[in-house]
Amino acid sequence: MRIEDTLTGVMLETAKTTSLVFVILLGAAMLTAAFRAFGGEELVRDFLTGLPGGFWIQFLIVMLVIFLLGFFLDFIEIAVVVVPIVAPILLADPTANITAVWLGVMIGLNIQTSFLTPPFGFALFYLRGVAPAAVKTMQIYKGVVAFITLQLIALLIVGLYPPLVNYLPNRSSYLSETSPPPRNPRLQYCMDDYVLAGMQSDGARTNNAIAALAALDLSSLPDDLARDLRRAADDAGGFSDAVAQIPVTIAAVQAAAGDYRPVQEQVRSIEKRVRDLQADLDDVNREMGRVREAISEERGRRMEIRKAELEAAIAALQAQIPENWDPVHDTFKELTDAEETARVTMRRIGDSSFEAVAEVVAVLNGTPAFNALGEPLRGLRAAVETGEPEATAAALDELATQFRDVEGAGDIRSDLGAARRVLERTPDDREKALEEFDSALAEYEAQATWRAAATTAVLPGLQAFLNDTKTTLGVRFEPSLTRDQGIFLASCTAKHRSLSLSF
Repeated sequence: MRIEDTLTGVMLETAKTTSLVFVILLGAAMLTAAFRAFGGEELVRDFLTGLPGGFWIQFLIVMLVIFLLGFFLDFIEIAVVVVPIVAPILLADPTANITAVWLGVMIGLNIQTSFLTPPFGFALFYLRGVAPAAVKTMQIYKGVVAFITLQLIALLIVGLYPPLVNYLPNRSSYLSETSPPPRNPRLQYCMDDYVLAGMQSDGARTNNAIAALAALDLSSLPDDLARDLRRAADDAGGFSDAVAQIPVTIAAVQAAAGDYRPVQEQVRSIEKRVRDLQADLDDVNREMGRVREAISEERGRRMEIRKAELEAAIAALQAQIPENWDPVHDTFKELTDAEETARVTMRRIGDSSFEAVAEVVAVLNGTPAFNALGEPLRGLRAAVETGEPEATAAALDELATQFRDVEGAGDIRSDLGAARRVLERTPDDREKALEEFDSALAEYEAQATWRAAATTAVLPGLQAFLNDTKTTLGVRFEPSLTRDQGIFLASCTAKHRSLSLSF
């Protein structure tokens, strides 16, 4: 640090290099902003989306352009100028439904390959600068062929098998402390697959648990809780049928997709061109209406001609739509709607039945805390009858707060709150306050009786039901993903699933 002022020199050189990089970034950001402000992004989007062949042709064109730019530009310029323009276009395509991580890795591999490729590869010139004079440039070019081949093979493998890229980031996310909950909308398709796999491998356990729930003796429970459990058992009884219906609807959609997809692609392509022409027609109409009095006769005539051309082009395109498109689309939509209905039905049955049982279990698990409040509640009656009103009201409020934390004790808390309000507003009306308090005490004694009986007779069966069905009916009820769910979802979501048939 002290010899020949080395640290100062290092810091100055670092500051210069860092400033150079940030100047490049600022310039690239300004160029990108100007390019977008003047409509360049729309031109690129129109060009790419107008290409025949769908996503993969668009993707290959973008990769070729980036590959050629890698001959002349550093990766920073490509990353901050080109990628922000083309990436949103590719990511928005539902036919591929690719992930940003996969696209970034593919672009990175592509740029790396470009840097190795003669005659302009940056890496070759770096090597030329450090290699001895005995090593010829042509030898470097020949030596790099094997590495270019490996790069191209890696590009092909990653392109054909996206889980190689997507799996590890997904797994890290789903197994972390900040993993999304099972009810996350983006995970529902794969969560359905998880349930299907669970029912196929261990469906007997779930069915036996549902049968055991239906056979439970619920006479010890109050009518409302018993009614909820019976309804949950009835709903859960249809779970297996709902699960079995999903593969049937999926197979129907896949069987019809082969004939439907070409027609859909043709119609959607026509409709896109119609939308583009309609936008131009709207611009012409808007301009004609805005400046009709100010335009010259010649210009007005040209605009009328342009308007007629656009209307004729739109009519010609609309005439190309097959006459049977509407019934074909409606028929296929019925199949996709049936699949979605089957999935929603399965989720609804699982959620409602599992949650109903979990709520009763939460009530019975709160019995020890409930019992602990019995003596304080009974001991407060004398204070309500003859005690100092303000102090008694405070004690009632504190006890009501404790009952609030006990599942199923809402009625007791309400009666205690009513007694407190009577003492605060009309301290002399002890009879009314005592009536409200006795109502709370009677409710407590009744609950204590059925809680004691149900804890022994019903709670073990309900807990067994929850434990046996937590990976099927209760899969969406967990607050966060389990390890098994996270690993399964990491694999499922790592694949690119086309959404084009839904549009």
